Amino acid sequence: MNYQKYARNPVVDYPERKWPNKEIEKAPVWCSVDLRDGNQALIDPMIVEEKIEMFQYLIKLGFKEIEVGFPAASQIEFDFLRQLIERKLIPDDVYVQVLTQCREELIERTFEAIEGCKQAIVHIYNSTSTLQRDVVFHMDRPQIVEIAVNGTKWVKERAKNFPGKIILEYSPESFTGTELDFALEICTAVQKTWGATKENPIIINLPSTVEMTTPNVYADQIEWMNYHFEDRESIILSIHPHNDRGTGVASSELALLAGAERVEGTLFGNGERTGNVDVLNIAYNMFSQGIDPGLEIGHVNEIIEIYERCCKIPIHPRHPYAGKLVFTAFSGSHQDAINKGVQAMKERNSQTWQVPYLPIDPADIGREYEPIVRINSQSGKGGVAFIMDTYFGFKLPKAMHKEFANVIQEISEKQGEVSPEQIMNNFREQYLNRKEPLHFRRLRVEDLSAQADAGEFDTKVTVDYTLCGGEIKEFVAVGNGPIDAVQRGLKETFGLSIKVLDYEEHALQSGSNSQAAAYIHMLDGESGRVTYGVGVSSNITRASVRAIFSAVNRLGLLEGK
Repeated sequence: MNYQKYARNPVVDYPERKWPNKEIEKAPVWCSVDLRDGNQALIDPMIVEEKIEMFQYLIKLGFKEIEVGFPAASQIEFDFLRQLIERKLIPDDVYVQVLTQCREELIERTFEAIEGCKQAIVHIYNSTSTLQRDVVFHMDRPQIVEIAVNGTKWVKERAKNFPGKIILEYSPESFTGTELDFALEICTAVQKTWGATKENPIIINLPSTVEMTTPNVYADQIEWMNYHFEDRESIILSIHPHNDRGTGVASSELALLAGAERVEGTLFGNGERTGNVDVLNIAYNMFSQGIDPGLEIGHVNEIIEIYERCCKIPIHPRHPYAGKLVFTAFSGSHQDAINKGVQAMKERNSQTWQVPYLPIDPADIGREYEPIVRINSQSGKGGVAFIMDTYFGFKLPKAMHKEFANVIQEISEKQGEVSPEQIMNNFREQYLNRKEPLHFRRLRVEDLSAQADAGEFDTKVTVDYTLCGGEIKEFVAVGNGPIDAVQRGLKETFGLSIKVLDYEEHALQSGSNSQAAAYIHMLDGESGRVTYGVGVSSNITRASVRAIFSAVNRLGLLEGK
């Protein structure tokens, strides 16, 4: 790779920069360019009705400024704008924005397109970069300034007789490749020609037409311009970042720190080459920091549906906030942390969202918790436990997590992802339905504590069982509780050297008809092996006995008998 053929783009010598010490505190003015910059980048551009649908949806999302096209250069875009006006589809508080080059005939045609519009932003531009002045236009600085000033005069002449309100926007196109002193010169010339005031400001839009260097350099450029503008109150400082280096969002956020007040971009970053800046990404970032994004974006699935249908471009599964997999954790350690974080939130009744690996609550943007944890060969014990709890209500004891996760791991290594239903089916097979070789049938419990020769907590149990599908038998045993009595009965009847290490229980659901789940952690004294057994019943004692038999069967202590 011949890297030496590329020259570094110059940085800004600006040691007095202040933006690194600032924070974003409020949302900017948002301007959607989906119908212009976004649409021109589509393989299959939107037809008029699709554009109308997208326009109306952008209004629903809360955009007050929407660039609708380049009506002087395209009959389709001219007709689209005329439909918006004639069908009275533009709300009184929304500005449509129209783009045009600084050519008189195009500006004349642009005003024909907006006739009847109550308010509009006329966006003029010309390229100012060193490279384009040299290889495209073969013009010097004064000639480039003359283009911009003439374009401003032509808009100003027509705005005088226009019955609605006109705001002028000027872009030194290819700003990032323009010397800062020249960018300031041409913007100031446009500003003065227009006669901008605090009451009737001009929009100066400084685009990163091609992203040429790191975001901090763009921020330096924006802040330098911001502090060197004359009559700063007469200017609305706007940015229009692209994403050639994959840092459009970062460039925008740093530019906001540097003084930008307005952002032009598209939904999900659609646009030429690698795209425009993703407005939703910036807005959701603000939302995650407790800042009102100023857009109605709490229903991302609906936004995706309309975007994909109108633009015919699918959202990447890892797209920030919107991708199908962004609230999904395959990593076992991530799953475990998410599980613990959600539980901590519930236990503390916290009103502030703090869950590891989830910067926002998925429910806040119309997503659901169910898809958060998915199980594959990279998943760990925490993820499997989360599935069992969230989907099926089984709160597995911590020491049991690894035992059951190992069972699921074997399956995932063979087939890939394992669904929650398949996990539950294996749980039933491994624990709840483990009835061979010893099948628990019935239980009768008698409290002996009132008898003279009994201990304070003595309990007598009579257990009916079958061994390897044979006839029903029973054993009778006494202990200091049902679990102890059953354990002793199994030892006496079958000579088993077993010990219950731990016992846990919980209700599976609320209400008088709820079932209980019991977990027995059992040790085989001869082999030293340990395992869990699980039982479920509406009677907690019966659930506990079922868990004991489940554990004995999992240890295989009676196999072959």
